[in-house]
Amino acid sequence: MQKVEICGVDTSGLPKLTAQENEELMKRLKQGDKKARDKFIVGNMRLVLSLVKRFRIKNLGADDVFQAGCVGLIKAIDGFDLSVGVKFSTYAVPMIVGEIKRYLR
Repeated sequence: MQKVEICGVDTSGLPKLTAQENEELMKRLKQGDKKARDKFIVGNMRLVLSLVKRFRIKNLGADDVFQAGCVGLIKAIDGFDLSVGVKFSTYAVPMIVGEIKRYLR
């Protein structure tokens, strides 16, 4: 895989979390586990990257769009409710896209 660095993050080295790992980390972070929160954020940056690709604009750096997407990811983590029974990515994608669009305006 090619090394692509965005905002100082080597995207080729981002971990891939299984659905089970995502669910377990979400439960732990909702209980206040800071390490689980950090691991969950890093583990879901691939989701942000996949959405950033939709918004590539010549005059706008990918770093800025990626940062806006990460803000959306964190807002999605904070607002996610485990009891609803929805996958995190289903909830997070509109939040991330909304934050990117808000930044682009």
